[in-house]
Amino acid sequence: MLPADKTPLCPDCAPAPVVPSPTLARRDFIRVVGTAAAVAVTGLPPLQKARAARAEKQAQAEALVFELYKSLGSDQRKKLVRPWDHGVTSGKGTPARLLTHNAADGKSKIGEEYTKKQIELLDRIFRAIANGDDGYRQLSRDGRFDASNDFENIGALIYGEAVEGQKFSLVFCGHHLTVRCDGNSEQAVAFGGPLYYGHTPNGYAKTNVFSKQTRAATDLLGALDADQKKTAVLPGRWADEHAGVKVPKKGATVPGLAYSDMSKEQQELTQKVMTEVIAPYRKEDGAEVLEIIKANGGMEKLSMTFYEEDKRNAKEPWSYWRLEGPGFVWSFRSLPHVHAFVNVTSKFD
Repeated sequence: MLPADKTPLCPDCAPAPVVPSPTLARRDFIRVVGTAAAVAVTGLPPLQKARAARAEKQAQAEALVFELYKSLGSDQRKKLVRPWDHGVTSGKGTPARLLTHNAADGKSKIGEEYTKKQIELLDRIFRAIANGDDGYRQLSRDGRFDASNDFENIGALIYGEAVEGQKFSLVFCGHHLTVRCDGNSEQAVAFGGPLYYGHTPNGYAKTNVFSKQTRAATDLLGALDADQKKTAVLPGRWADEHAGVKVPKKGATVPGLAYSDMSKEQQELTQKVMTEVIAPYRKEDGAEVLEIIKANGGMEKLSMTFYEEDKRNAKEPWSYWRLEGPGFVWSFRSLPHVHAFVNVTSKFD
């Protein structure tokens, strides 16, 4: 493990934040956890059913966050626990819990600020929000956490009060990483808030843990005819969205080839892209993404755009793609290495 001050970062990765953008209320979430869950969700609308179904699965990670929070000493709480609406002044501004980061946020490095037992709890929580061993492999970048080089070099902060019945969000952030465990405290937003992920190898390389996402998008592009490519392939230079992943509002016009204008085969390939991008996260979170898309009008409201600028050679058909529609943005860059920004919500400003 490299010392924190020696950890290399990619040239275009500067530590910086990102902003976010009918739900199951926090108390209802707690109510449906456990053996009564199946009864409690009867008769709920589809989106609320999906969130309720997540409750029992989430309870495992949530209980660990409660245990972690309880174990924090007074000095640790001053450093590692922030108010739920930290970052908001006079009702304005983006809550800090909804920012994304490219390094540990402040003095929150796991190996420096937490005890050995707490580090074990944090590891178990992180694994609980991944989709099995392969999901963990991707989120952890083969267990190395990319340039962080070790789990203990990423950061972990708690927003709110991690006790039953209260809102909280445990935010993990490191190089090419922002993920959360919030017990469904964040209303109308998938994953508890915007995601940021990436990996240093070229996205077309097999050594990149997200190369399946690159291949799925490339397969879709290859299935488009010449006229469709005129709509789907556009000029554009990548800009990291650490200033905010803004989702289109309902009825907004977005660039690219509309899902509704694709053939059945092309739609299936678009669905394959969706399957691959949500695969690293626990299945319950992926299911919520699909439910939010459905609540916002369905896949028919989404469009796919490929951008060619910054390609290195003719063998690489695109440098980044963007799938977006009402309340949904999944923006994925493959060159020179993977950066991805995500925001999925059924809440519109």
